[in-house]
Amino acid sequence: MGIGYILLTVLIVVLSLAVSARLKSKFRHYSEVFLENGMSGYEIARKMLEDHGIYDVKVVHVEGELTDHYNPLNKTVNLSEAVYHQRNAAAAAVAAHECGHAVQHAQAYSMLQLRSKLVPLQNASGRILNMVMIFSLFLGGALSSMFTAQMVLGVIVACYGVILAFSLVTLPVEFDASRRALAWMQDRGVVNSREYEGAKDSLKWAAMTYLVAAFGSLLTFLYFLLQFLGAGDRD
Repeated sequence: MGIGYILLTVLIVVLSLAVSARLKSKFRHYSEVFLENGMSGYEIARKMLEDHGIYDVKVVHVEGELTDHYNPLNKTVNLSEAVYHQRNAAAAAVAAHECGHAVQHAQAYSMLQLRSKLVPLQNASGRILNMVMIFSLFLGGALSSMFTAQMVLGVIVACYGVILAFSLVTLPVEFDASRRALAWMQDRGVVNSREYEGAKDSLKWAAMTYLVAAFGSLLTFLYFLLQFLGAGDRD
């Protein structure tokens, strides 16, 4: 792939690790800010769902750290063990954020619907890229005899284009879920001012991980697009 691609990959990985480390540090810090009302992440999730008239979504716990997510297929808010049981600003932020996705789903939020439609395309693009990588490593000569460099790069550009589109659509979905979560916690008095600031800061750094992912997707797409255009000029 060339030294340029290697340097680009290293840059993205380093940036991702730095933001991830900062996020974990923030969550550890705000895990020490205990909620005055004593509510657990599970209780906060249930209350937010009920306040929005949502009774067909289950709140369950899953293993791992920062593995929290909303699954629209089986309508479950999945909270990591720590978030599910703990009673602090970080847990409140995560629980409410994931319920924000459930509210988006219930209200047919357009960007969430668009992201759901892109999921199969994104998954297929990932599989195709893996196949191209494997064929390039083990069948490089045979691959070059069957396809021109521009054809192969065209497939790569198309796949990364889909991944970039998914990353960009994910941003408003995640930002909106955090906005809903913070507004609900403040309006309902679930958190006091100190707890609110902790929850807000936690969600800000969680959002940074999606920004880094989108930035990385953009740089990778542009890199291969330039390679594709350059291959066309050489042909």
